[in-house]
Amino acid sequence: MAEVTGSQIVAKALKNDGVEVIFYLMGGPISPILSEAERLGITCYYVRHEQAAAMAAHAYARCTGKTGICITASGPGTANAITGIANAQADAAPVLCLGGSAALSGLTNEIFQEMDQVPMFKSVTKLSFKAEMTSRLAEYVSVGLRHAQEGCKGAVYIDLPGDILGNKVDESKVMYPAGYRVDARPMGDPAQVRKAVEILAMAQSPMVLSGSGVLWSEAWNEMRTFVEQTGIPFYTTPQGRGVIPEDHALFFGGARSTAFREADAVLVLGTRANAMSLNFRPPRFKADAKFIEVNIDGKELGHNRPVDVGILGDAKMVINQLIEESKGKLKPALYTKWIEHLRKEDAARAEKGTELHSDAMPIHPLRLCKELRDVMPRDAILVVDGHEILGFARHSIPFFKPRHSLNAGPHGCMGVGVPFGLGAQAANPGKPVIVLSGDGAFGWNGMEMDTAVRHKLPIKVIISNNAGFTGRGTYGGVGRELGWLRYDQMMAAIGCHGEWVEDPKDIRPAIERALKFNGPAVVNVKTEPTARASQGVGF
Repeated sequence: MAEVTGSQIVAKALKNDGVEVIFYLMGGPISPILSEAERLGITCYYVRHEQAAAMAAHAYARCTGKTGICITASGPGTANAITGIANAQADAAPVLCLGGSAALSGLTNEIFQEMDQVPMFKSVTKLSFKAEMTSRLAEYVSVGLRHAQEGCKGAVYIDLPGDILGNKVDESKVMYPAGYRVDARPMGDPAQVRKAVEILAMAQSPMVLSGSGVLWSEAWNEMRTFVEQTGIPFYTTPQGRGVIPEDHALFFGGARSTAFREADAVLVLGTRANAMSLNFRPPRFKADAKFIEVNIDGKELGHNRPVDVGILGDAKMVINQLIEESKGKLKPALYTKWIEHLRKEDAARAEKGTELHSDAMPIHPLRLCKELRDVMPRDAILVVDGHEILGFARHSIPFFKPRHSLNAGPHGCMGVGVPFGLGAQAANPGKPVIVLSGDGAFGWNGMEMDTAVRHKLPIKVIISNNAGFTGRGTYGGVGRELGWLRYDQMMAAIGCHGEWVEDPKDIRPAIERALKFNGPAVVNVKTEPTARASQGVGF
């Protein structure tokens, strides 16, 4: 057989595995991989910064369930991706970063861009290793893809030295792995499933709390069946929203804090006891509440809070087991008083949303959220990025479909907005993708709007521009002020549709024009600097 380069092997390995999309920034030893990938029919999006490539791959993974792929140039180029990769790992999202690196043959000689990149990634990935043999590159890629998807999903880094990519080998000596993916899903221990149902049957005020694990296992239909069959109200983590439409009769968003505080039994499906849930501890949750946890990752069971029942297994499989076990044992009639209590709390909170209708100028962020909520298509994918606007949007904009909600994640990583929009749009051609961003957050990766223009990814960015980082007064205001910058004019100059909005009545028409525009758009809305989501808005 003919000789092939390492770059050709990597591209072919990705193609063989079904990879359809790559995000990258050219340069160094990795450019030949991209040339070959494009020749093989893989769509390759080149960005303005490697951080954005990692973030776009993260969003692509969340929207598709597939592994997101990013490729970075050597040295500083690969180092630039660390934030995005760390954020993907914290979010348990399957992302594979292929980083170019200095040639093995010149290590310790201070050759160009020589950096020890593997340990840089080791603490923020599931797996980080260096490729050392050209003939085994396809195997290395398969290892990375398998680790990214196995069990609790996460990020993987593979270091690709320039000479390993440039070397040629007889293709007959290259093994392209096949059949290394399995569809097997682990079921839960039947005895633990029975115990879980027994606890729920004895509970007076139970609730379901789900996270990303339900999305990764595509268990949204099963979860809805369980909730409707049992009559138990449900909530989700910020990352797990949309698993069941949030206008469902058993979702009481305004009573979230009440439900968490008063529930006497909590069924946790595919999420962790981390900062997003205040570790499941009091006062967020009752000290004597019974906890039932379902997770694909055994080390998460009982982590940060004692667990009464821990079920190790895939969310889809375990929920199906719960559905069968609960038949005739868990009925909506058991929880009538609890449901009515939450319904009243939810209604009372809804009546207090006066800022949603405020005509004040500068515009209150909640008014912006209301106008966006009212005009946004039900099947739109919404990315939210920022500080105050993230909090305001969380309580005012519902989600109706799984994999349609993206945000800064457990790390609170700012700057994801536009890159996440790119990844979401690449994953969903033809579907509306909207980015709601603070002005400070937009500044991190706003130039990726150029990527949107070049690649014809028609994302719509709505900026809540409160003239600075956070609300005025937060953290004492140090380093806060930015001024009301005209991002709309800046982005219009590179080919986007841009509008500036100061009057509340102009918000909806501006968003409607942006949605109709055949390309990327930016609607820059002047919002009240002193409005703070932490004031009167508890999550």
